[in-house]
Amino acid sequence: MAKNKRKAKNVGDAPALGFVGSLRWIWTQLTSMPTALFLLLLLAVAAVPGSIFPQRSANPEVVVQYLDQHPVAGPWLDKFQMFEVYSSVWFSAIYLLLFISLVGCIVPRIKKHAKALRTPPPRTPSKMQRLPQYTSLEIIEGEPDTPDDDQVIEDTYKILKKRGYRVERRKDATGRSVAAERGYTREIGNILFHVSLLGVLAAAGLGHAFGYGGQRVLVEGETFVNSLVAYDSFTPGSSFSGDDLPGYSVKLDKFDIVFDRESKDYFGQPIDFTAHVQVRKDADSEPVKEDLKVNKPLRINGADVYLVGNGYAPVVTVRDGKGNISYSGPLVSVPQDSVYTSLMVLKVPDASPEQLGFQGFLLPTAVIGEDNISRSADPNAINPLLQLNSFYGDLGLDSGDPQNVYVLDTDKMTELNNRNLKAGGISLAAGETYELPNNLGSITFDDLKRYIALDVNYDPGKLPIAIFAGLALLGLIVSMFTPRRRVWVKLVNDDGKRKIEYALLARGEDPRLEREAVELQKIFDKAWPLASQDQDLGAVNG
Repeated sequence: MAKNKRKAKNVGDAPALGFVGSLRWIWTQLTSMPTALFLLLLLAVAAVPGSIFPQRSANPEVVVQYLDQHPVAGPWLDKFQMFEVYSSVWFSAIYLLLFISLVGCIVPRIKKHAKALRTPPPRTPSKMQRLPQYTSLEIIEGEPDTPDDDQVIEDTYKILKKRGYRVERRKDATGRSVAAERGYTREIGNILFHVSLLGVLAAAGLGHAFGYGGQRVLVEGETFVNSLVAYDSFTPGSSFSGDDLPGYSVKLDKFDIVFDRESKDYFGQPIDFTAHVQVRKDADSEPVKEDLKVNKPLRINGADVYLVGNGYAPVVTVRDGKGNISYSGPLVSVPQDSVYTSLMVLKVPDASPEQLGFQGFLLPTAVIGEDNISRSADPNAINPLLQLNSFYGDLGLDSGDPQNVYVLDTDKMTELNNRNLKAGGISLAAGETYELPNNLGSITFDDLKRYIALDVNYDPGKLPIAIFAGLALLGLIVSMFTPRRRVWVKLVNDDGKRKIEYALLARGEDPRLEREAVELQKIFDKAWPLASQDQDLGAVNG
């Protein structure tokens, strides 16, 4: 007997969950609605650093500059992936947990609602006088259109069904009745909202995985062919393949800008941009002329091509000390002000015997001020002028370290031209040539063209996101404005007098419940000869 006795446990001891029980508890907590809401809020908070710190996917040069300017904090921020927020491990973990949590919340609700749709309306209350909206109407006997009991029940069934109720006829010890319920679409709208939210997350993940984005500067007369090598910068999705790029092309024929010439306050400000282009959707198609504007992107084979910038590209030719052409072509300059005073940098690593570098400004309409300094007076190229300083030496390109194309590293170079030097600075009008000192070569200002900056974006999740967002809004509207109501109509025989009693009950607040009770009374009055016996359209506390 003693061997079979078990040790008694303390009353306060909690049973051990075990491994399976712990997993079940974790799953229950993860798939609860409070957890889903918390994860949604946490995802929004986690996205904030992406707008505070520069991101490598958008501005890799700015990230490098930030790391140089913050030698202590920068490496730590980089270690925590603050420069790659949206592809970081911690952001992806929150995103994945939110996705799992929503699935775990939605699936049980769908099952529960599917079961509710098959469940008949609740039983008819024995004391309907206790319900918020209650009315009793006597059926007048002896009239030509006085219905029998079967007719009353059948008419009631048809009336409520026509008004959108799910109806059931009943017969029990208390008499015959009709039970009805409506508003199941309220929960359907709620489920649709959450499913759509899940769809938005899935579509966003689809776009992040298979989409891509890239930038390209295109000078007048040049053609951009959609290939990896043609982009100035390119950001692929996590599952993107270069073979997926459609082979379309865009050629820039001409770029026009309209400037304000009438307003005093905004004189000279650009008011319209138009890029006249030729588009080929594939190698075999004929070119089609299109106009590309700031708010009118080109849509080519699922990709959107946006106009995001513009400027001037002076065409220059550089000859080295041996008379050979070391550089020839357009040079993109970066506008610095409203009159398109543009910064330009030219690196000529192939020059011989010394590598050459130039930096300075393009003045579209050069005028000389009272201080004897040239400035641009108008954004249009009326009197274009190049003002440059020149250098020779080591450009630092042979080391293999990446450099900003708009920054000239002069640490290992010697200055040839500057306004403070004996040789002075270089000042070139269109068509002019300047011979560099020490027989190191020459530079010629051949022509002036315009360029545009293109942003190419392909996001396969964009259309699904729009669809799911619309469905989410629809589901929210349905869940907010669909009332959940129950109606019971009972046929009562009281001392030889027949009367119908009906009551209404709302799940939650429904300010239109009283109006529904009045509408039902009007319909019943038209259907049968009735006399009001007792009526309470306000709250009744039985």
